[in-house]
Amino acid sequence: MVVDDLKATTLTPILTDNIAREARVMTDEAAYYNRLKDEFADHEFVRHGAEEWARGEVHTNTIEGFFSIFKRGMKGVYQHCAKKHLHRYAAEFEFRYNHRVANGYSDADRAEHALAGIKGKRLTYRVPSAT
Repeated sequence: MVVDDLKATTLTPILTDNIAREARVMTDEAAYYNRLKDEFADHEFVRHGAEEWARGEVHTNTIEGFFSIFKRGMKGVYQHCAKKHLHRYAAEFEFRYNHRVANGYSDADRAEHALAGIKGKRLTYRVPSAT
């Protein structure tokens, strides 16, 4: 999801609409996450500013790894993306990340899963006119 700013008043409703209330949420110490402790079963954070990268099971390494791959792909492969299409590129990288070899998917499995998503759909450049 593309957001216009990183304010708690912007982010909190988006996060509460998209994350289960019983979830254990892990973030960094950014102030815009302060309201999350009241919204979810648990909210813990690491203090990157204090050189803390992990504390037991609390870390942001997974999401940072994903965004590292996403940013490299956007700069190295696509090079430009209009804001209105960013969610599509993010969805593509999310699919690849969740269906990677480390998660038990082969190239054939990934292709089969991707192709199953197009069944019954038609992609056109523009909607034909009624005439």
